[in-house]
Amino acid sequence: MSSNKKNVLGRGLSALLENSGTDITSSFPADKANQNVGTVANIRIEHIEANPFQPRTEFEKEALLELAQSIKELGIIQPLTVRKLGYDKFQIISGERRFRASQVAGLTEIPAYIRIANDQAMLEMALVENIQRQDLNPIEVAVSYKRLMDECQLTQEELGERVGKNRSTTANYLRLLKLPAQIQVSLKNQEITMGHARALLAIDDEDVLLYVYRKIVPEGLSVRTVEELARQSAEQPTTNAPAKKKADNLSFDEQKLKEDLSQLFSAKVKVVKNPKGKGSIVIPFKSEKDLQRIKDLLDL
Repeated sequence: MSSNKKNVLGRGLSALLENSGTDITSSFPADKANQNVGTVANIRIEHIEANPFQPRTEFEKEALLELAQSIKELGIIQPLTVRKLGYDKFQIISGERRFRASQVAGLTEIPAYIRIANDQAMLEMALVENIQRQDLNPIEVAVSYKRLMDECQLTQEELGERVGKNRSTTANYLRLLKLPAQIQVSLKNQEITMGHARALLAIDDEDVLLYVYRKIVPEGLSVRTVEELARQSAEQPTTNAPAKKKADNLSFDEQKLKEDLSQLFSAKVKVVKNPKGKGSIVIPFKSEKDLQRIKDLLDL
C-alpha cells in the first residue's frame, strides 16, 4: 500500500469518500477514470443498496414489470441519484423504482449521479425527491411530510419551502394522519379520494365520521355529498346529544343490533332504551324516495 493511500485512510471515512481513488469509476477504463463524485457514472447493480429512508413502501408489480420492459428496450433515461458510502459501495437517494425495474430487466450496470450526504441530508433529499417526482398516494405523502418535520426538525413553513407547497396544502396532508386507520387504508388503496378524506375531517364525532365513511363506496357518494353530511352533523350536535347519552346504555347485543340495522338501511338508525327496558328504534329518511326504499326493504 502506498504512503498516499495510508494517509487517506488515516484521515477517516470522510477523506475516503471524497477521494476519487475510491470511486467505482476508478476501476473503469482509463478514459473514464477521472469521473468523480458529482458526476454521472455507470455503477454495477450489485454495488448499490436500497435506501433505508425510502418513503414508498409498496411498488405495484404490474407497473414495475412495464417499466422493466421499457428499460430493456430503451435503457435508463433518467439516472438514479446515489450517495457514496465507500469503495464500490453506494446507497440510493432517489430512483428506487428504476433500480428495482432494472434488476427485473436483468441489467448489470445502471447510470447514477453520485453524491456524498450524511444520513439527515440523505433523508431530506430522498423524501423531497420522492414527494416531487413519484406517484405517492396521499397517505405516503402525509407520512413523508411528517418525517421531514419530525426527523429533519422542520417547521411547517420550512416544510412548504422544501417541497414547493404552501402551508395550507401541507397542513391538509398532515391532517390525514388524524383519520381512523381504516379510512387511511381506504385512501391509500384509492377507494376514496383526497376530497372525501378532507370532507370527513370536518366531522368531530368519530361514530358519525365512520358512519358517513361506510356510505361513500357502497352508495357512490360524491365529495360534495360528504361535505353536506359533514355540515349537517356539525349543525346538530346538541339535538343528538341526549339520544346518544341514552344509547350509550345499550348492551353489546343492542349496540350490534343498532349497527346491523344501520348497515341494512344505509341510515344512522337510533336505538333508544330507558332504564325500564322500554324504548324505540328510529330509522331516518331524507326524502319520499328514500322512505320508499326503506319500505321496500321492510317489504311493506
